[in-house]
Amino acid sequence: MSPEDTEVVELAQALVRRPSRAGIDDYGPVLAVLEDWLGARDLPYRRLYDDAGRPIALLVEVAGGRPGPWWALDACVDTAPYGDEGAWSFPPDCGDVVDGWLRGRGAADSKLAAAMFCRIAAELRARAPELSGGLAVLLDADEHTGGFGGARAYLADTAAVRPAGVMIGYPGPDEVVVGGRGLWRATIAVHAESGHSGSRRTALGAVSRAARLVQLLDEAELPGAEGEFPLPPKLTVTSCHGGEGFSVVPGLCELGVDIRTTPAFDSRAAEHLVRAAAAELDRQLPGPTPTAITQVASWPPYRLTENDQPAAALLDAATRAGLTVRPKTAGPSNIGNLLASEGIPATAGFGVRYEGLHGTDERAYLEDLPVIHAVYRQAVLRLLAT
Repeated sequence: MSPEDTEVVELAQALVRRPSRAGIDDYGPVLAVLEDWLGARDLPYRRLYDDAGRPIALLVEVAGGRPGPWWALDACVDTAPYGDEGAWSFPPDCGDVVDGWLRGRGAADSKLAAAMFCRIAAELRARAPELSGGLAVLLDADEHTGGFGGARAYLADTAAVRPAGVMIGYPGPDEVVVGGRGLWRATIAVHAESGHSGSRRTALGAVSRAARLVQLLDEAELPGAEGEFPLPPKLTVTSCHGGEGFSVVPGLCELGVDIRTTPAFDSRAAEHLVRAAAAELDRQLPGPTPTAITQVASWPPYRLTENDQPAAALLDAATRAGLTVRPKTAGPSNIGNLLASEGIPATAGFGVRYEGLHGTDERAYLEDLPVIHAVYRQAVLRLLAT
């Protein structure tokens, strides 16, 4: 392993040893590790903040000496929770290297990528005068909450140059994720007349009405995969909350619905389907109040072709490095969907092999690091040479 890759591993170890579980830990310590590393190498960076004034990301900016578009590398430095720590065979924050694996929560998703992207920024800083445009490295500490606060703060920052494209450092060496299904999410409030469960009057409670709505949604017909987008839409009822105790007929039950959308079945079609099911419920089993639908989130699906940047640069660099990598459209949504809603193309996944991501005994395979590092470096250099 080269001195540069050794430096990447050492930084990644320090990051893993600073717990940064989303919504649980203070992000200050993990951001401080990055700030010390960047400051020691005279790399320009600044903190990004959420609306409450809390630091949620670092933004590193390396300007080239010639005019041109800016590109961004993005990796999260917050992590999933540990889960059952007793099920781990090593401490989740150990950050050690055993048999060629970096171990600990965040090793795979995505502190190793964050360290690698910092190293690439340092390498490019030394040759900035010959580069066109610039490189931004976003180190996001608000990704695993699902809020993507770091990415949102970056896009809203008037001092930052808007990127022409983004490469997100999720792990996995066999695929470059070039697209993903979108999503449409909503809560549904189902009402009924409340009362005593022992009353002589027969009353259909809100939970029973909601159960019928769940059935209608599950029975709804969705189209299959269509055109160049390889995945079909998908509907899932993800939550059901209603009722209190045994003696009360519930007057309210709330459902959560998650629909993964495609170009052929977009957010408008998803909303229409849910509203049609709610109207059918109210027709079949009338309630005191019409069923209410509140949209929670909506992101578009997206898909880059193999000729679109930055996918083309990353795929070409992987091929030149002797790797067989295929472009993939992912089922789950990711930051790429958020960027797509802003008109910014993104890849969302190419990195080292891994195990236990979001689960027990998370670890990342360091033997893959030199070639992954070289591929990203070459892709960025190609983009900054145009």
